[in-house]
Amino acid sequence: MQELILDPLSVLVLHGPNLNLLGQREPGIYGSLTLSQINRQLETEGQKLAVKVFTMQSNHEGVLVDAIHDALGKHQGILINAGAYTHTSIALRDAIAAVSLPTVEVHLSNIYKREEFRHHSYIAPIAIGQISGFGVQSYILGLQALVLYLRQNM
Repeated sequence: MQELILDPLSVLVLHGPNLNLLGQREPGIYGSLTLSQINRQLETEGQKLAVKVFTMQSNHEGVLVDAIHDALGKHQGILINAGAYTHTSIALRDAIAAVSLPTVEVHLSNIYKREEFRHHSYIAPIAIGQISGFGVQSYILGLQALVLYLRQNM
């Protein structure tokens, strides 16, 4: 009997504005790890989960929208830390809704313990879940939750 080999799942990880400055930007809020270190941790976790992880960061809203559009047919899910765009971008929200890919929103800090304007997310209502406040673990937990969701619903 021939063994069925499935292609691994593919997840797009999007990092929004200013996250390229992690490690030097307000380490008391965002931690001391750089974005490269976070991406390496995500790739390592992806290997453990048998998932391909593709990471991308942009400070430009349109670039992130284009990446979400391009994810259709390439990736089965999206993990996103939209940074400040979480609270301002209807365009990102609409792009995620348009491609209908399961999406998990993550944040390094607990956005609900911060300034009032950070308490609203345009992404949360269309995401399958949101994880915030656990530093880099927010990304790892988000990836684990997304993969579990994908495996249970595909």
